[in-house]
Amino acid sequence: MTGTISLPFEEQTLEYPTLENADFLIPVGTYPLNRTWSPKFKKLLPIVENVPDREGIRIHMGTKPEHSEGCILTNYACMANINVLFNRVAKNNQMYEENEQIQLQIV
Repeated sequence: MTGTISLPFEEQTLEYPTLENADFLIPVGTYPLNRTWSPKFKKLLPIVENVPDREGIRIHMGTKPEHSEGCILTNYACMANINVLFNRVAKNNQMYEENEQIQLQIV
């Protein structure tokens, strides 16, 4: 089953509608998206913030339910697009002294 996240582009996500995952569903809405160091994956990964009663929700690659414990799973192309987006925002913020942030829409 797939879901959709919307940034300046829309991407499919993998969803596993099992009883165990029911507690991990992110409510439809718009959330700040940042990129921070993931100790588990040992690299910078997107993290979804301000989700009610949840924290530590990452966006990372995966193809099976066991690849996630409440995170958003997606494919390589989506991760590449997200990284390009973060790099563009960081460059704009440096060049123009802005504080642009990325918003993730769960639809």
